[in-house]
Amino acid sequence: MLVISKNTAQTGKKAAADAAKTVQSKKAPKAPKSAAGSALSQAPNSSGKTSAKAATAASKTLSSKKATKAEKSAAASALAQTPAGGPKKK
Repeated sequence: MLVISKNTAQTGKKAAADAAKTVQSKKAPKAPKSAAGSALSQAPNSSGKTSAKAATAASKTLSSKKATKAEKSAAASALAQTPAGGPKKK
């Protein structure tokens, strides 16, 4: 039997605002925009989860020296909502 771990974390208002700025930015690279989009998909009125691809983009954004504070905030929020450990066998 497979049990899917459930992560009920949601993007907070500040992180969602930072994510929106990142998504709308003409200067933001692809990875921060992907992470920001994932964070926005987990805002309180949404039901999304961070995909593996978005989590990788968020990780790259967090380790980037060029990423802005807003981009890193959105990336951190997206990573916080990555399903914990994925599917587990019971």
